[in-house]
Amino acid sequence: MTDPRAVRGKFFLGPHEEFTILANAAETDGRHDITEAVQSAGSMTPLHKHTRYEERVYVLEGSLTVWLDGDPKTLGPGEYALIQRNVVHAIHAGPDGVRALNTTSPAGFAELIARVATPAELVGPDTEIDAELFARVAAELGDVLLGPPGMTELTA
Repeated sequence: MTDPRAVRGKFFLGPHEEFTILANAAETDGRHDITEAVQSAGSMTPLHKHTRYEERVYVLEGSLTVWLDGDPKTLGPGEYALIQRNVVHAIHAGPDGVRALNTTSPAGFAELIARVATPAELVGPDTEIDAELFARVAAELGDVLLGPPGMTELTA
């Protein structure tokens, strides 16, 4: 089996989120990883926090709103947000969707994607997220899921 810390490639979390692992933990000696994320219009991550790594989001196209401890911040192309460890947050893609670079340090998020998302070559019309697997692996990597998308008090 391939080490998930050394995987590169394109993956899908259900029909609304596409991730391409551009740099992984094996390549950076665990210092960071980089993924390109494409989210469909209106899609939203669960409310969550990372206990082992911080996340940086840089918008390439479209827009997103990130809630940092309840404070919304809308970002467009060329704008950036730092999400520090243990900060409760969620990301909501704008009306035209979003394409962004995500960097986590130390490395962590790319491993989550490699372990739970569906490789692009295996994606079909009925591809869905395995919520139990996602929750289990996220917890192993120090992520705390606080609520599913659409089930929070957050508004854009």
